[in-house]
Amino acid sequence: MFVVIAGGGRTGAQLAKSLIAINHKVHLVECRKEVLSRIHKEIPTESIFSGNPLDVTMLEQADIKNANVFAATTPNDAENLALCYVVRERYKVKRTIARVNNPRNAWLFNEMFNVDVAVNQADILAHLIEEEMSMGDMMTLLKLRRGKYSLVEEKVPADARAIGMAIKDLNLPANCVIAGIIRDGDLMIPRGITTLSADDEVLALTDTEGAKKIADLMEAPSSRENL
Repeated sequence: MFVVIAGGGRTGAQLAKSLIAINHKVHLVECRKEVLSRIHKEIPTESIFSGNPLDVTMLEQADIKNANVFAATTPNDAENLALCYVVRERYKVKRTIARVNNPRNAWLFNEMFNVDVAVNQADILAHLIEEEMSMGDMMTLLKLRRGKYSLVEEKVPADARAIGMAIKDLNLPANCVIAGIIRDGDLMIPRGITTLSADDEVLALTDTEGAKKIADLMEAPSSRENL
């Protein structure tokens, strides 16, 4: 995968380092002298393009025309929006990601400005706190579709209300599918008649509503009665 990153601040530099570490091709565009001095110590020189990312000539030098993904990580929201809009309209880059610096501007980061994924740190933290408070021991393994859907895992405790129930009888929401069950170290592909047992590790593809339903099924009957 080939990624062009605009902005070499902490977010952009860390993104570049992470992608390079897993053998992706990265070109990072940055013009601030103090930032360039730092990132030359952190990522390979051949990945760094010294110039203003708002200059389309500079983007072309970074080979934006052939990029699979473009990430706008500058400290200015207006610049990030403008960059995503231009690279999609002018260079047809298929995937754009933009950093949201001011949470009040988050509503602008959508399809109108050709932003596929908006990285809003305040929103991410809020969702993480909400999940920690509401999902008990459930673990989120993977976020999909801008965080609306997730692959989650939860171990079935010995006193869970779901023990002995067939999957077809769990009354799960439409956007919740149990994709796998790990039992005694082996992965099972469940069917509707498959029943849950204590210590099963349930893997589910779900939205927030489905995750809450699964968390509820993993509770002991007495825990709800004592609330």
